[in-house]
Amino acid sequence: MITKIIANYLPQFHEIPENNCFWGKGYTDWVAVKKSVPLFEGHNQPRVPENLFYYSLNSEENIQWQAKLAKENGIYGFGIYHYWFSSELQLLEKPSEIILESDIDINFMFIWDNGSWKRTWSNVKRGNDWAPAFDENIKDVNRNRTDDGMLAELKYGRKPDWKIHFDYLLKFFKDNRYIKKDNCPVFGFFQPDNDYETVLNMCEYWKVLAKENGFDGMFFISKNNYQNANLDYKFRYEPLSVNNKKELWISRLQNAKNKHFPVPRIYDYDLVWKRIINNAQNTRDQKQFFGGFVGFDDSPRRGRKAKIILGQTPDKFEKYLSALYKISNLQEKEFLFLTAWNEWGEGAYLEPDTIDGDKYLKAIKRIVEK
Repeated sequence: MITKIIANYLPQFHEIPENNCFWGKGYTDWVAVKKSVPLFEGHNQPRVPENLFYYSLNSEENIQWQAKLAKENGIYGFGIYHYWFSSELQLLEKPSEIILESDIDINFMFIWDNGSWKRTWSNVKRGNDWAPAFDENIKDVNRNRTDDGMLAELKYGRKPDWKIHFDYLLKFFKDNRYIKKDNCPVFGFFQPDNDYETVLNMCEYWKVLAKENGFDGMFFISKNNYQNANLDYKFRYEPLSVNNKKELWISRLQNAKNKHFPVPRIYDYDLVWKRIINNAQNTRDQKQFFGGFVGFDDSPRRGRKAKIILGQTPDKFEKYLSALYKISNLQEKEFLFLTAWNEWGEGAYLEPDTIDGDKYLKAIKRIVEK
């Protein structure tokens, strides 16, 4: 078995009414990327795509370009983030639907980011605050600090809602390009510990529905988490995941401090990668897929509250990913997840930019071809 590299894929690059309402007309992640500024001397911001290609993902031509570039350089498929909030609300679904309705040559799967969307000031748990740098600048007469800051609320519902969700996904599962294992569609949960009991019940029901529709079941994977709320398999989301209670409390203390004294948290590229490789070498968990990363800098979204990993180069990336890929193959792991194909707002992208061009992609091509 040869390990297949799946690059996590962000569909937040096309205009939708909800983004316009939440953060202003025309908001996509490109807005944050373009407005980013250096926070210290030598800080590589703003990041600029090669040829100033600030694409929109409501275009088949642009997704075709991404898929061709990925496949030519050793990427097996995209792990597309899936934003299903309830039977009545789904967001950012356009890119995956374009793939389904076209002949774009790329394998793909869904990773459900099963949380709510919220404002920065919200105390809502299990929420994503997409654009903290823009919340304070929103001039909305209807906004006030007494509301709960909820933008899009996750509601799992009950069995009838789970079936509506499954029926929507089924058309993707039946596509030959959708990634499967042993005739089971592969489906990821980014926050499996968000009402874990409901997630488990939903997964069991979906397995029944999958068998009724010609599959041998479902193959669920969950992001590694400190609560061990796992499904069939799990994957490590890198580079700065929280995997145990000690890391959780350190993270919470740092976040609390940052509310009053915002200072970017700086990490070393070599040290982060060496931790990833050391964990991979020492794991005995046959149900864990490894994760790697290209780079990380979420200052476009979070300003001075950012986490920034310094010291990345294409050569280092090739050396470390090559080592992780080798370990993954030796342990006969079928998938390796990479952060990310196009997380420009977090400085985690493989797409060519004005500084390194396509060097990171060419590194993957060499690794896979070996």
